[in-house]
Amino acid sequence: MRVTGFISLWTLVSLPCGQLANPAEHEDVVKHAIKLHRGKGAVIAQRKQWVLESCRKLSGLLRQKNVVLNKLKNAIRAVEKDAGLSDEEKLFQVHTFEIFQKELNESENSVFQAIHGLQRALQGDYKDVVNMKESSRQRLEALREAAIKEEMEYVELLAAEKHQVEALKNMQHQNKSLSMLDEILEDVRKAADRLEEEIEEHAFDDNKSVRGVNFEAVLRVEEDEANSKRNASKREVEDDLGLSMLIDSQNNQYILTKPRDSTIPRADHHFIKDIVTIGMLSLPCGWLCTTIGLPTMFGYIICGVLLGPSGLNSIKSIVQVETLGEFGVFFTLFLVGLEFSPERLRKVWKISLQGPCYMTVLMIAFGLLWGHLLQIRPTQSVFISTCLSLSSTPLVSRFLAGSVRGDKEGDIDYSSVLLGMLVMQDVQLGLFIAVMPTLIQAGVSTHSSIFKEILRILILIGQILFSLAAVFLICLVIKTYLIGPYYRKLHAESKGNKEILILGITAFIFLMLTITELLDVSMELGCFLAGALISSQGHMVSEEIMSCIEPIRDFLAIIFFASIGLHVFPTFVIYELTVLLFLTLSVVIMKFVLAVLVLSLILPKTSQYIKWIVSAGLAQVSEFSFVLGSRARRAGIISREVYLLILSVTTLSLLLAPALWRAAIMKCVPRPERRSST
Repeated sequence: MRVTGFISLWTLVSLPCGQLANPAEHEDVVKHAIKLHRGKGAVIAQRKQWVLESCRKLSGLLRQKNVVLNKLKNAIRAVEKDAGLSDEEKLFQVHTFEIFQKELNESENSVFQAIHGLQRALQGDYKDVVNMKESSRQRLEALREAAIKEEMEYVELLAAEKHQVEALKNMQHQNKSLSMLDEILEDVRKAADRLEEEIEEHAFDDNKSVRGVNFEAVLRVEEDEANSKRNASKREVEDDLGLSMLIDSQNNQYILTKPRDSTIPRADHHFIKDIVTIGMLSLPCGWLCTTIGLPTMFGYIICGVLLGPSGLNSIKSIVQVETLGEFGVFFTLFLVGLEFSPERLRKVWKISLQGPCYMTVLMIAFGLLWGHLLQIRPTQSVFISTCLSLSSTPLVSRFLAGSVRGDKEGDIDYSSVLLGMLVMQDVQLGLFIAVMPTLIQAGVSTHSSIFKEILRILILIGQILFSLAAVFLICLVIKTYLIGPYYRKLHAESKGNKEILILGITAFIFLMLTITELLDVSMELGCFLAGALISSQGHMVSEEIMSCIEPIRDFLAIIFFASIGLHVFPTFVIYELTVLLFLTLSVVIMKFVLAVLVLSLILPKTSQYIKWIVSAGLAQVSEFSFVLGSRARRAGIISREVYLLILSVTTLSLLLAPALWRAAIMKCVPRPERRSST
């Protein structure tokens, strides 16, 4: 009966007033609604009576609303003409009346929007899912707009209430004399109000009309507490400080990044708990791996697995942990560059440039061949092959850390070749990230635009090469004119106080990182070049700086490898263990064989023996495939299944890397050097 009344009510409202009293003209619509929602047994007399009563109520409400609007207009004119009120009081009263007018109009609009929505629903086909989805989207948009308007009205009412309270306080202060302390506090209150108005950013109002901004419904949840009574006051404080978590309809979780009131300090206690938990659990995990002969980094990865979504799921601020872990990569590559002197770079630069390029081309060729046989799209094949061609610089630098690499006269040091090739792969990573948008467009473009896409890729490659030339030119200028005086100044100022030295070196790392980022080259390359530039000042300088930076690097590296473990899913590996082992062994063997083949062609005859060690160092897959895979999945280049396969193959290849590295060291390195390398 209620649905029938609404349908008939819309019919009556949509017609002129002279037709409202004659419901017989809408008998067909009424009968259809009764048949759908109430059946044929509905009482016609009751239906007609309900319709007439509803119509009278709606008409009476509309007439009453018009009368109230006229009274509000007269009241506004009376307030504006009242000479006994101050300008602020006039503004306040007029603003209050306008808010009430807006509320009346919005309430009327909501009634008619509901009626029109019901009409659209009845006119649609209930079997057409697309039509139903469109109707749902329209209702959702209307609800979002209504929610925003109601939120704005609520904020305006809060402001009006605050203004009213302040006006009452001013009247009370005028009627009594204030003490000196009260006068001081009143001045402080006014200054605080002005400060809040100056520093407040109207981010909501400024961005709600920006193109691409969507209104969405979110849930605001508080942290679960075991004892609600004991922590009730704590919850109230957190609610006031805005430290609760927001969850949208896509299950994305958000935390506060910038509060409205910047005068109150805040801390993300979830992030603090996550870092503390990782730090405590990393110790036994790293200790266990050291006991069984594995690098400690695998203990940190296990720590991330245990605390991540596939384990206890206790890490709440995953994005923040990963962001902090990126600094571990930055400092690791800086120390790698600090050990990688320009003399070594000058000796192996041709090999470092040619080797990764040849390997990437061969990997892409094999990927396209297998993709053609397995009927995989070329875009997807190129992406997967490029991901798998990269190797882990942080892992290999850990293998080489502290090793005694004394190369023979006329020979090439395997560590120099390996690090040089890894740095070139980092450059390729920046190039591939820059080309990825074009790769996405190429995946959906037609054959008629393939030449334009190829031209666009060539232009991007030219831009990256120009950026690399600019970076190395800047490095040459810094090495010639700036780095020497800069370090001497830091060294002179830091005698007896290492704080200035650490801060100065960190600032230089971030400067090089920013330069390479602005030139669209990978930030990791900037960190490596910062270390290489400082190493040009001599061995003693490198030793001093390394002793200061290594503890920072070690702590941040723990966070980085733990963040890798957050994306490792043991259950998926167990379900598909046979397939994953086959794929991992195939990738590792293919990379090893291709590296041996390429190095056999470009290495001098006197240094052919190092190709086995270098190939073993390049046989795993870089952890940056996680980053590339996530971007490709969001862009639609690869599917969810392929993304999980890339993650699992990368993880298993990193687990196999120590065994392969140790076997190559045992075979090719003399015994005195072998002990320090392993």
